[in-house]
Amino acid sequence: MNEPQAALDRSDSRVRHDEGIGGAVRGFIDRVRSGDLGVLPVILGLILIATVFWSLNPVFLAPNNLANLLFDAAAVGCISLGVVCVLMLGEIDLSVGSMSGLASAILGVIWVKAGLPPALAILVALASGAFMGFVYATLLNRFGMPSFVSTLAGLLAMLGLQLYLLGSTGSINLPYSSALVRFGQIHVMPAWFSYMTAILPGALILLLGLDRMRRRRAVQLSNPGGLSVLLAKAAILTAVLLVAVYYLNQGRGIPWMFGLFVLLVVLMDYALTRTQWGRAMFAVGGNREAARRSGINVSRIRISAFMLCSSLAALGGILAASRLASSSQQAGTGDVNLNAIAAAVIGGTSLFGGRGSAWSALLGILVIQSISNGLTLLNLSSSLRYMITGAVLAIAVIVDSLARQSRASHGRA
Repeated sequence: MNEPQAALDRSDSRVRHDEGIGGAVRGFIDRVRSGDLGVLPVILGLILIATVFWSLNPVFLAPNNLANLLFDAAAVGCISLGVVCVLMLGEIDLSVGSMSGLASAILGVIWVKAGLPPALAILVALASGAFMGFVYATLLNRFGMPSFVSTLAGLLAMLGLQLYLLGSTGSINLPYSSALVRFGQIHVMPAWFSYMTAILPGALILLLGLDRMRRRRAVQLSNPGGLSVLLAKAAILTAVLLVAVYYLNQGRGIPWMFGLFVLLVVLMDYALTRTQWGRAMFAVGGNREAARRSGINVSRIRISAFMLCSSLAALGGILAASRLASSSQQAGTGDVNLNAIAAAVIGGTSLFGGRGSAWSALLGILVIQSISNGLTLLNLSSSLRYMITGAVLAIAVIVDSLARQSRASHGRA
């Protein structure tokens, strides 16, 4: 056997050796060693948080308490989903909390004070968010104003406008019998629908994976992992989701509001991973000048990211108002900004741009809300929540920085 043929046989042997579950496990270990940690730190963090709070107060993992946790996580989760968009470009939006508070004020004024239909109030609030995002992007594109400065100015301006709209009373109560308030406080999915929803992700992974394998075979490319890994992923995910749904259905069930948030995460994930716009987002965040030279319209990408961020912040404000059944001066203040940005970073979106995922918002807000919920059950002060959340955020940034250094050194090697 000649040397080129022997080398080819050895290469084929390595490909076969890497296929299957064992090869997938070895590949995962190699990625972790190279600094590609993925969602592993967040999953381990959630397990640790749940274990600690459950040991201190078993009510933490009670089905009804978890349902309340999901209700509370949806509003800030939507805001965090928008933050992911601007962070992926290496930018920041410090006004998402104020935008959410202004949106809740607009909702209360147009719906309750003016007596107009709530659908119109929601549309105006969302439009105001899109407009503010457009303003931020224009200031960045036309005048080079750093997003840190423009959004900080926007934070102050929108806070003042929120106070002006609410007037001397400082709050507007929303009708308790309205569909919007019931959506934010009461409505949960039927059991049969929640089980169907739990089966869907695994089925999609299987169908899309089989289609990908077919297309790779058509162009004579190997399929790392093979069918066994694909089946294992789909089965494990489906089993985990079914168990979670069954457990939550022992109490109130899964809130529709959280289901809306998850739907938005899925749609954003599709847009980021399977569309030209998503590829452009990663390219601009990774290297803006290289993206521009390759023909990407950087200005339009920035406009779309900031408009999405502010629109989702407005939606978060609407959901928060429905949860509290009121529009008040306190809406969007306090730790809303901190939690929204921290959730995106803790979930795995890089502050340095070019790396992130829509799922970062979901995982990150579950971490943040779990800490808040657990400390509340223990009757501990909010000061501890701030300190612990800040510590978790610092750890997440350190992990991200170390992972970047590891990937860079691994790439040079």
